[in-house]
Amino acid sequence: MKTTPILIAGFVLGAFSVAGVGLVAVTHAMTDHQIAENRRNAMLSKLEAIVPAGRLKNDPLADRIEVSVPELLGGQTTEIFRVRDGDDPVALILQPVVPDGYAGPIRLLVSVLPDGTLGGVRVLEHHETPGLGDKIDEKKSDWIIKEFTGKSIGNPPAEQWHVKRDGGVFDQFTGATITPRSIVEAVYNTLTYVDQEEQRLYAEPAMGAGDAMPPAKPHQASPQATDQAGIDQARSDQAPTTSARATPLTVTDRAGAS
Repeated sequence: MKTTPILIAGFVLGAFSVAGVGLVAVTHAMTDHQIAENRRNAMLSKLEAIVPAGRLKNDPLADRIEVSVPELLGGQTTEIFRVRDGDDPVALILQPVVPDGYAGPIRLLVSVLPDGTLGGVRVLEHHETPGLGDKIDEKKSDWIIKEFTGKSIGNPPAEQWHVKRDGGVFDQFTGATITPRSIVEAVYNTLTYVDQEEQRLYAEPAMGAGDAMPPAKPHQASPQATDQAGIDQARSDQAPTTSARATPLTVTDRAGAS
């Protein structure tokens, strides 16, 4: 029995296997790098959209810190990006979590300028009902842009930081009050935190570049879930809240205002 052809065939198969594994490894490494770069560019674009034009001169993804203030910022840890123009502070951009969105937590980007005004607010991730609560998404409506840009902790006064149904100045959506109500509260609480800690937040040493995530694709509810959610949201509109907010809302405050 001749073994040479068998050995040759085995060698050829082995060579192809090694080459295939190597090709997959190289492709994977190249793809990972491109994915990371795309994610970085997506986040930078979002940050640049909510700071004054032309003032983003540093790398805010590297000039970042993390804090743990769940009572005001929603999550156990919150990333904060610092935007600077040379030595001049331009904006603090926080990623608070709205824990009590109608269909689950909502991740935000909130830009606070050195004078205490909002450079802008954007939604990074949500699971709100299509056609109702999802109007918080800038791709669906301009609500999140026109309602918050230029506002501050004193403009409007604290007692007016509510949706109109609750005696405030912020628009709600027809058939959907829970979602905008929760976002208004979260943005106010974020402003409160920055007002208390601004100097320290700019001065704290940076952690360096991290894995900044671009917004996830919003969850699309099933037609049955959408119909039921629409009914539940409409029912919620029958129970306005009127409590004034001179200080940040606590869990107890929210429970009393539901």
